[in-house]
Amino acid sequence: MHTTKAKPVTRQDRSQHRPVRAALVALVLPLVLASCAATRPPSTVENVQRLTRALGGISVEATYLEADRSAVDRRVAGLLVQPLSAETAVEVALLNNRGLQATLAELGVADAELLEASRLPNPGLTISRPRSGANLEIEHSMHYSLARLLLLPLLKRTEEARFEQTQRAVALEVLTLASETRKAYFQAVAAAESLRYLAQVKEAAEASAELARRMAEAGNFSRLQRAREQAFYADATVNLARAQQVSVAARERLIRLLGLWGEQTALTLPERLPELPATLPERLDLERTALAQRLDVLTAKYGAERTARNLGLTRTTRFLNLLDLGVTRKSSEGSASSVGYELSIELPLFDWGESRIEKAEAYYMQAVNRAAETAVNARSEVREAYLAWRTAYDVARHYRDEMVPLAKRISDENLLRYNGMLIGVFELLADMRAQISTVSAAITAQRDFWLASADLDMALVGKPNLTPPSGPIGGSGAATGGAGH
Repeated sequence: MHTTKAKPVTRQDRSQHRPVRAALVALVLPLVLASCAATRPPSTVENVQRLTRALGGISVEATYLEADRSAVDRRVAGLLVQPLSAETAVEVALLNNRGLQATLAELGVADAELLEASRLPNPGLTISRPRSGANLEIEHSMHYSLARLLLLPLLKRTEEARFEQTQRAVALEVLTLASETRKAYFQAVAAAESLRYLAQVKEAAEASAELARRMAEAGNFSRLQRAREQAFYADATVNLARAQQVSVAARERLIRLLGLWGEQTALTLPERLPELPATLPERLDLERTALAQRLDVLTAKYGAERTARNLGLTRTTRFLNLLDLGVTRKSSEGSASSVGYELSIELPLFDWGESRIEKAEAYYMQAVNRAAETAVNARSEVREAYLAWRTAYDVARHYRDEMVPLAKRISDENLLRYNGMLIGVFELLADMRAQISTVSAAITAQRDFWLASADLDMALVGKPNLTPPSGPIGGSGAATGGAGH
């Protein structure tokens, strides 16, 4: 066992340790000062909630624990007891959609990365045991990255910008889910309403075809007239099958967005779409509003600003890739230990940082052009959504106030003529076929208005998935277009 005898510390020993103490002060003091400045960012979910309430009037909650999941299941079950409204469907989706909960988990990742960027980097410790002749030497060194310490404020600001961008992106996902849920709800209700109507059409067509068969067998009906009634019935059967498929697909899409399964899929929808509003509100300065609050525009804008800050950081650190300060202690058998310090600097002999600056500048110009493209698209999308909203309302109101009442008056007049034995049953059925296309188109127009309303709301806060105009639900042909004699 090797032992050493303690000896008094002389002035020469103190003078030898002064550089070491200076190195230790230079190493420890910035750590203390920087640790005092490190702070934890505010809660992330609350920030997203403020954004979604301000832009869409909706709130979202994150579920992390099993108790939270059980509470959500109870709330969803309570909401599904009554027939769903559009707003209730949105509430269920924001509570129960697992994809949204996975998106909310990105907030935790961004929070952790910001916290990591706000903390000091860990120091390094190196221990080596070289053997010099018969003596065994032990060398200890502790080093710390001064470059990372000097750049810590810049790195923290960069991560804060990325943190805010993640919050806006998650808020946009929340608003997009709410918009898509509303649209899926209106499509499911309209498809179910059209299905019920086409089922009535098929029953009438079946009765007409049966009556035509009997009259033809009695010799009171021509083969051409009977063939027309049979064609009408066949087409009505096909259109009902198509309407059933459309209704099931629309309902299943709504179920997926609501995150329902098992017995929850037996949800109840209202029999009719909501009534049209009496008047439409004035929507002024839509383009300016969209550019001021659309999250995709703000994300692109702040992304360009963050890239500009990164460009400044790259220019600042083009020559400073490695700057480490360390304290070393070396001891060997039979001799006293020696303590000193070391400074490691990377020499830019071959790479002067031009490639990094060039790449950063290219990223910056890319971000600027992406932001400009996003702003141009936002203006166009909000104009398109507004025109679709106004047009859909005018068309739906025209069907409600003109087309459907006119078709009903014609039907009433023909019914009076039938009761007075002025026309026969087949003339009455022919008039019913003419009404089919009007009623189906009225249901479609009413649905399209509510879809356009959801698209306009989304166009003011984020990129909408604009719904193109579509024809009557459930197909075409004799059952929807009529067949004459």
